Amino acid sequence: MVRLLRFPIIIALLFVPAPAAALDTVLSSLRVAVVDPQGQPVAAALVLVRTTNGLTREARTGSSGTCTIDHLRLGTYSVMASVEGFRSDPAAIDVRSDAIAEVRLSLRVSAISEAIVVSAAYVDTPLSEAPGNVSVLSQVDLQARQLSTVAGALALVPGGTVAHTGGAGSLTSLFPRGGESDYTLVLVDGIRMNSFGGGFDFGHLSAFGMDRMEVVRGPQSAVFGADAIGGVISLRTRLGGNPTASAQVETGGYGTNRFATGTTGGRNALRWGAHVERVTSRGWTNLAPASSDRVANDDYAATTVAVSGGWAPAPHSTLRADARYMTNERGNPGPFGSNPIGIYSGIDLVSRGKNNNGMGSLSFTHEWTTRSALRVQSTYADLRSQFVSGFGESDARTRRWTAHAQVDHGATRALATSFGVDLNVERADSTYVTGSTGSRIPVNRLVAGYFGEARFKWSSRLFVTAGLRVEQIERRRLDADPFGFQPRPELGADRVMSANPRVAGSFYIRTSDRSGGNWSRLHATAGTGIRPPDAFEIAFTDNPGLKPERNQSADAGLEQALAGGRLIVDATAFVNHYNDLIVAVGGSLKGYSRYRTDNISNARARGLETSATLRTRGGLEARVTYTYLDTAVLAVDRSPDAAPPPFRVGDPLLRRPRHQAAVDLLWKRHRLTVFARAGGRSGVLDVEPSWGAFGGLYDNPGFAVADAGASFRLAHQIELLARVENLLDRQYESVFGYPAPRRTLSVGVRLAAGR
Repeated sequence: MVRLLRFPIIIALLFVPAPAAALDTVLSSLRVAVVDPQGQPVAAALVLVRTTNGLTREARTGSSGTCTIDHLRLGTYSVMASVEGFRSDPAAIDVRSDAIAEVRLSLRVSAISEAIVVSAAYVDTPLSEAPGNVSVLSQVDLQARQLSTVAGALALVPGGTVAHTGGAGSLTSLFPRGGESDYTLVLVDGIRMNSFGGGFDFGHLSAFGMDRMEVVRGPQSAVFGADAIGGVISLRTRLGGNPTASAQVETGGYGTNRFATGTTGGRNALRWGAHVERVTSRGWTNLAPASSDRVANDDYAATTVAVSGGWAPAPHSTLRADARYMTNERGNPGPFGSNPIGIYSGIDLVSRGKNNNGMGSLSFTHEWTTRSALRVQSTYADLRSQFVSGFGESDARTRRWTAHAQVDHGATRALATSFGVDLNVERADSTYVTGSTGSRIPVNRLVAGYFGEARFKWSSRLFVTAGLRVEQIERRRLDADPFGFQPRPELGADRVMSANPRVAGSFYIRTSDRSGGNWSRLHATAGTGIRPPDAFEIAFTDNPGLKPERNQSADAGLEQALAGGRLIVDATAFVNHYNDLIVAVGGSLKGYSRYRTDNISNARARGLETSATLRTRGGLEARVTYTYLDTAVLAVDRSPDAAPPPFRVGDPLLRRPRHQAAVDLLWKRHRLTVFARAGGRSGVLDVEPSWGAFGGLYDNPGFAVADAGASFRLAHQIELLARVENLLDRQYESVFGYPAPRRTLSVGVRLAAGR
């Protein structure tokens, strides 16, 4: 461990300012006024003040439309306002004396609001400057559309395909830009939520209590390392602000009930947030489409508890702690829908799964000067799952500890850098992973990531980010398993070094300050991503040198603002090449490797993501997305025409639709909010529901579904909610063999105090 830390410590010391340079004794204040397009003051506007070191200070305007940010060191700052439905051009200001500096920000109506993005680079970045493909959904977006789960919110984002195996709590997977379901890194308050090897079930991740949700498309291993091979989803829990408390109660079809309550606030140097949610559902209790059996064992129950706290012990230091516990249990009745080869065996009344996940995070930031800052974070996660079936009981567990240290330095107004190190110590064990004595043994891995990133900004037109991360992946020795169905030899300790670069840039052909709110932006990204083997891939191989799966990706697009910024359209073309994919070697592939499993498979995905977002003065918001995706299984290494069975070269990848589209409409008028959304996809290639790929490949037809709902504010603290999901009562299967819920009505009430 000491040897691993030597290099990053030396790098950090090179960029730490000398103590004398860090003692800025002259402090000043900045007064910011925010006005609407008519010049009237805007209350409760979020003001963002950024320094060249990448840190952001926040404050909200009062009833007069002004706020004051104190304890600013002398230096250069970028100031902007974030207000739902509006945008302002950033204002650069030099604070040069202890007198109060002043700046005025004028808002204009915008289809996409400004936001600070934390997952597109190593430092906080305004959405308007983020060079990558980033989508941000705020708390307001989620609440107005009554979206209670992250999986539901992903329908608003282009590029990914969400596949679910039924109703509430069912297994839900995301396929990012044609990648596999374990290719998306999920972060909540900086905590890695994926199991060992990248797997993640979106069926249990609640959106309640989240301040914002960021989706970054494309490989991000240059920033986040292993498992960020296809994209990143980052969520942040609400913390601080004016003291508030809220509660929400809902009931609806399939016996589904939901209760949620929370509080956030701040006082002096202390900030807090606490959120609790309980969801229960009877699930499907109608007759199974595949037979006359009545479905049972489809029930679901989940509880989420999240607590956050923040403390600023000094004007330029911040400490934050987050803790989260999630428990859920669901029956697994099996596939009771399509039955293409007539082998449906009835409802499974025994199988049930249970998850208990506990995690925490502690982070610290310190600003030495307006040009230099330190960021440190440590996280721990304990992810446990249990499963009961007709074959008995089994369980699996992932334990992970991470540490992150980073030094940011603004060399000039145009150039800033970040350097640091990440450590990820993870351990996985399972009932099925055993050693030479027949008892269970763990799979241990250490991943050390050494990274550097440079960010260049020219005027308000050109933004370029370039970074490199070197991952050192060390797997510990794994004992032999002579008793397995396929005995495993001893696997000696293994080390893999992987360099993952990324470069991203955007260029404003036209800027809004010169074109009355209209602007044009070119953007492009190129980079690589990796996913190391998971615990089962390691435990059930005889290959001592199993390598990470890899992705080489590039995209380019044009974003155009029209009608004074009220309409924003974007089109992005992308291509992904997946290689070193891990597959079983046997049958027709037996001659291409001497191991049972090996990194010999390849695939590709290419396509086009398009979106259009509209916001009118009359309170209407509209979003339209369309994704064209072309995927193909490629030949294995050293072969022109062999593919992993049951595929042939050129076959599309499973559950990746060629066409996918969504429409989202939202209208706000005084106390009333109305929404409607529709989405669908074309047909996909899937496997036989009961036997999987051994039963053959089948076409799963496309579908389109619609939801609608409304909320009405009775009083300042009381809001009535109603929505209908699957409004047209469509019968469809997102995953072949698993019927989706039919039309359901939900009603509820939301209470809030201290808004």
